[in-house]
Amino acid sequence: MSLKSKLNRFKPHMNREVEQNPLQTKSEEKAIHQVDIPYEDKWRQNDTSCYHFDESYCFIREVRYPLDYQHGRYSFSQLQTIMNQWNAVSFDHPLSGKGLDSGDLFFFDTETTGLSGGAGNTIFLLGYAYVTETEVIVRQHILPQPGHEIPLYQSFLERINYETLVTYNGKSFDWPQLTTQHTLIKEHVPKLPEFGHFDLYHASRRLWKDQLERVKLSVVETDILGVERVNDIPGYLAPMIYFDFVERKDPEILFGILKHNELDILSLISLYIYISRQILQMDGHTDESIKVARWLDYIGEQEVAVSTYEAVRKSGSNGDRLTASHALAFQKKRQKQFQEALDLWQEIVKHGNSQQRIEASIECAKLHEHQFKDIVSALDYTEKALQEIEKIVSNKKVSKWQEDLERRISRLKRKRNHDG
Repeated sequence: MSLKSKLNRFKPHMNREVEQNPLQTKSEEKAIHQVDIPYEDKWRQNDTSCYHFDESYCFIREVRYPLDYQHGRYSFSQLQTIMNQWNAVSFDHPLSGKGLDSGDLFFFDTETTGLSGGAGNTIFLLGYAYVTETEVIVRQHILPQPGHEIPLYQSFLERINYETLVTYNGKSFDWPQLTTQHTLIKEHVPKLPEFGHFDLYHASRRLWKDQLERVKLSVVETDILGVERVNDIPGYLAPMIYFDFVERKDPEILFGILKHNELDILSLISLYIYISRQILQMDGHTDESIKVARWLDYIGEQEVAVSTYEAVRKSGSNGDRLTASHALAFQKKRQKQFQEALDLWQEIVKHGNSQQRIEASIECAKLHEHQFKDIVSALDYTEKALQEIEKIVSNKKVSKWQEDLERRISRLKRKRNHDG
């Protein structure tokens, strides 16, 4: 079944007032394209054209940027460098661009009439950007009013590659809104593959949730990317502004929201560049290196995780070096390199913070008991951990630690006495 046929099937669900006439003549079809568009000159003056389809229309705005344009820290030309680097490394990652070119990515964002899902929430703007050899093209598909969804989705679906979307929380919001709000989209779009969709929100949470007050794109833009917006309209005003536009038809009030969405999309390009540079360690040791290493460890890329920890141990701050040593010790233990793990944990017992000293002392005790069969040393390190815990203000976690260590001490003393 053709896409147009699918669209016609769902026309009754779009609250359309105009009935389809299968016997429509060419002259009548031409008349549709000559329908009066309110404030059409204003739209054209703002890089926007009218897209007609099947007795209805939507607007498409298109803006172009040169590749050397800098948005925050980076120029868009650096995206191809990132893709080249992804294709050069051997490890895999959820944000990996291996097998792709910069022009394969679609940086996607929507604007809706509400933050919740469901049929009552209308998507009125579908925006995306992609990179060519000479420029970045931002394209926005705009719903003139509810009831014109057919041309909106027709124009969008004929251009977008939804298997290489880059979004900010799009996996949980933007794209599911499309796939669940309209049956048409459900039929036309397959379920997003786990690694076929790059969601930068989840990456940002991994890297900055402890550093930033909120991991909203606007906060990440300012604090991480160095993007400063001037006279930006907050996204939460978008629904009210859109409803006002629907009532008055004058697009002047809507242009600020279009610009807001445009900047969101451009920030996705810069953010993908930035996060990729951290994962690929293109900037050497950074504040994010420890969290990148943990992420790599979590997804099973132990070899590159270890090399990242090693790099931090050589060039990081004292705190980061000890954190890297702690993580490396666990790696060594898993690899049955027990003496190397013990050496690392003994260093942390001497120089780490209170929690690090407790955890390292416990691990040293385990190694001495189970691997080196040295009960006396195991007991010594367990008692050190307990002494360190007693310096901490009691809470639920501390109490549990204390109970476990007291039981361990009793068991080790019995074992020592039995062996003695």
